[in-house]
Amino acid sequence: MSATMPRYTDDYLRTLTSAAYLWAWPLINMHNRQSVMRAVPHPGLMGGIVPVAPLGSLCMLHDYVEPQERLVACPNQDVAYGFGMVAAEAGPSVIQVPDFGERFWVYQAVDQRTDSFVQLGAMYGTAPGFYLLAPTGWSGEVPEGIAGVFRFDTAVGVVIPRVFMDDTAEDREAIQPLLNGISMYPLTEFDGTVKTVVWADCPSFPAADATGSGAETRWVAPEAFPESLRAVLDEVPARDGEAALYDWLFTLTEAAAADPHAHDVIVGAATSADSGLVQELFEFRNIGTPATGNWSTTRNGAHFGTDYLTRTAMAKANIFVNSANETCYYYLDVDASGDRLDGTRRYSVTFPSDGLPPVKGFWSLTLYNEHHFFHENDLHRFSLGTKNTTLQFADDGALTLTAGGPAPADPAESANWLPAPEGPFSLFLRAYWPTEAVLEQSWTPPDVVRVN
Repeated sequence: MSATMPRYTDDYLRTLTSAAYLWAWPLINMHNRQSVMRAVPHPGLMGGIVPVAPLGSLCMLHDYVEPQERLVACPNQDVAYGFGMVAAEAGPSVIQVPDFGERFWVYQAVDQRTDSFVQLGAMYGTAPGFYLLAPTGWSGEVPEGIAGVFRFDTAVGVVIPRVFMDDTAEDREAIQPLLNGISMYPLTEFDGTVKTVVWADCPSFPAADATGSGAETRWVAPEAFPESLRAVLDEVPARDGEAALYDWLFTLTEAAAADPHAHDVIVGAATSADSGLVQELFEFRNIGTPATGNWSTTRNGAHFGTDYLTRTAMAKANIFVNSANETCYYYLDVDASGDRLDGTRRYSVTFPSDGLPPVKGFWSLTLYNEHHFFHENDLHRFSLGTKNTTLQFADDGALTLTAGGPAPADPAESANWLPAPEGPFSLFLRAYWPTEAVLEQSWTPPDVVRVN
């Protein structure tokens, strides 16, 4: 250790590293995603499934995401997705908004903290047109024809358009012209005309680890933590009140660089935090705030501020959550009795006739396997909700959905059933463009009860 460096005990380094790892995990996650996009020559689909694009641009799917996708956990089978990244190094990007009419849509854009920096969507009354996503350090001239400018102050950000689509052949066809009008590209390519891309003809790239059957792509490597921490401290400016925290965390990077033993202790502590502290936040039952019936929820998604615990919990379990006024989420690992959901058993949830999720957009109930991805099944069915036109309602207007167990023989029961793996699974309720009843939690999801 350098003669000018303070002495640090191993326990001190371990303790500070554990806290630093929790704080930095989402920032490092975002930092490492840009390496994938840097290697992409043009918009396309990894493995023919996962949308990727060079920094400053995006790629759209033309249908629901497939179950083999592994770049982002907890995908949504209610919308056609897009994905892209903006970056300070790439300069400003123009994003196009077509006229969606009455169809629900929202463009999510989050900075490296996974905090939202835009308001683009049906709930904002956004007009069709061109919008600019620009780094705060960019001081160029905004050209005529740009309807609005949104700024991000970190090295990178993620942009995810979501457009609602009914699960019908007719709506799949009807949505295509709208999807083809969604595009994002560097400001240098802006000429005031709408650019159209036929996303159904998107080229494919090798899959790498973007597809599979296991867990999400590994975005954070604890063995590289000292170097990764230094990178994100440089890339993400301290917010008001965070200067002292940054100064404190910088001491870890300095100790690691100056002393091989300290480096090893820090890496060991980061490895322990990765498998313990952060891994525990993957389980929905360990995160958020309790709601009725053992559901959990959050209300500060994409606006985490200094709530570093929730920020990392969401990044680990379900990264890229929307702002609460765009989407409210409810998560469930255990049934109303507190027992772990298991696909060898059957469960039911009944919404009374006046108790469907109160939304202005749409709602859905999604089933995820133990890795927070879709459970592949012969029905190719992973969620039920607004998009499903064949749901069967009771005579009194109530809706009962079931999950797990053997496939029902009755076609009416089958229409309301979600297949589950033989083992642990989770349920996830989305309320897009929620009403005040959802936001204030005067409405909460019904209990999920074991049937057999």
